[in-house]
Amino acid sequence: MSTPGARLRAAVLGHPIAHSRSPLLHSTAYRALGVDIEYTAIDMLPEAAASFAARLRTEPGWVGVSVTMPLKAALIGHLDELSGRVLRLGALNTVVVEHLEGAVRLLGHNTDVEGIVRAVGALLPARNDPAAPPGARAAGRVHRAGILGSGNTALAALEACKMLGFTHVDLLVRNPQRAGAALALAQTLGLECRIVETAGAREHLPGYELVISTLPAHAADGLLASLGLAPDARTASAVLAPGAVLLDVAYDPWPSALATAWELAGGVVVSGLAMLVHQGVEQVKLFSGVQDADWGHVTNVMCDAVGLPRP
Repeated sequence: MSTPGARLRAAVLGHPIAHSRSPLLHSTAYRALGVDIEYTAIDMLPEAAASFAARLRTEPGWVGVSVTMPLKAALIGHLDELSGRVLRLGALNTVVVEHLEGAVRLLGHNTDVEGIVRAVGALLPARNDPAAPPGARAAGRVHRAGILGSGNTALAALEACKMLGFTHVDLLVRNPQRAGAALALAQTLGLECRIVETAGAREHLPGYELVISTLPAHAADGLLASLGLAPDARTASAVLAPGAVLLDVAYDPWPSALATAWELAGGVVVSGLAMLVHQGVEQVKLFSGVQDADWGHVTNVMCDAVGLPRP
C-alpha cells in the first residue's frame, strides 16, 4: 500500500474541518479491521491543492485522503486517473495513493453517491415488485425528488436519485444561473430535471418523496418560510407527502433548523452522519486495501461511534 516501513496515514481535507467526524469514523473502522492507519483532519483551501498533491506523491506513508468542501473539484486536475463517476460528476470526495513498483499514482473516486443511497434507500416507499433491482419503483408513476443546492454534493445527489429509481428531480436553488452543471448532468443521467427557485418552492414540496439538502450548515435556516416549513410546533402544518424523507448532509450542529421543521411537518429525517458513515465504509475499503471483511460489523461500530442507530 505504501513505502515499506512507513507509518500508514490518511486524512480528511476541507475548510472548515474541525467539526468533521471522519477521523473518529475511520479510526474506529481501522481498529475493527485490525489495520494500523493513522487518520487526521487537515484544514486546507483550494489554492493549496497542487502543493498537497505533491506531498501525497513524495511523503511516505500516504494511502489516501477524504475530500470535502471546498476541495471536491480543486484536486481533480492534479490526479493521474479519475473514475468514470468523477469524470461524469466533475467532483470527487476520495483520493487513493497507489504505490506500484516504486511509482506513485493518485486516483480520484466519489463515494458520496453510495453514502446517499444507503442512508435513505430503506426509508423510501416500498417497491411493488420485491424482485426488482434496488431502488426500482412501479412503472407509470412519476417519482420526484428535490435537491436543495446545485454544487458538487448536489451532483452526487443527482446520481444517487437515479440509482434510487427517481425519474424526476427538482433543483431547489436561489440562483438558477449557477445550476448549469447540475442540469447537464441530469440530462446525461436521463433524469427529467427542472429548476425551482426557493422563493416559490412551497407549492412543490408536497410532491417530493425525498429531499436532499446539500447546503452547508445554517445555509437552509432562512429558507424555511419559502419552503412552507415552520420552526416550531405552534405554527407547524402538514405540507409534505406522507413519509417524505429529508437527508440533510450538514450534520453539525444537529438537529438543523431544517431537520427540526421537517419532523414537525410529519416527515422523516436522516442526518448527514448516516451518509458520512456509508460513504466512509467505501473509503475505508479503498484506503486499507481490505475487501474481504465483515462490512456489516464495520458499519455498525462506525454508527456506534457517532451515536447513530445501526442500519
